[in-house]
Amino acid sequence: MRTPTSAIQVYQSQLVFARTKTLATLDELLKTDPTGRILGWRPGPGRAHFAWQILHVGITEELFATERLMARPAAFADLVPRFKGGSTPDEEIPEAELIRNVLSETRQHLFSALSTFNDDDLGVIPEPLRDRGWNLERVLQVLAWHEAHHQGQAHAALNLYKATHG
Repeated sequence: MRTPTSAIQVYQSQLVFARTKTLATLDELLKTDPTGRILGWRPGPGRAHFAWQILHVGITEELFATERLMARPAAFADLVPRFKGGSTPDEEIPEAELIRNVLSETRQHLFSALSTFNDDDLGVIPEPLRDRGWNLERVLQVLAWHEAHHQGQAHAALNLYKATHG
């Protein structure tokens, strides 16, 4: 990515960096267990498995890119209820290829939505976010933090997995 020239581009640059870490964690999971079964591992009863942590990042971006910023329906209607915030991780574990595809497509959708804004819009509260009081800058802050948060959870869980399955 070239040197950012706007605040929105700075946030996008942070999102790109965070994604490299998320994909590296996914790669490490699959290196640890090439069968992919590790994607369903949970660090404890009732805790989210690796696949939920990572797909939740993509589905959250999709919801912001579509419903919350552009007031249009989200893609991946079958995955949204399973991986949106507040959902309970189920036992249907997606394949790594699906996870990568969702992360790629939802990122494209997010950046496409962001391309419709400029720095003069940072203080604008999109209508679907009026109840939360979140302006565009808050959305960008949350998204930049959100991926790092869940990637960190997955990374810590991976360390726990390695320590207990060594």
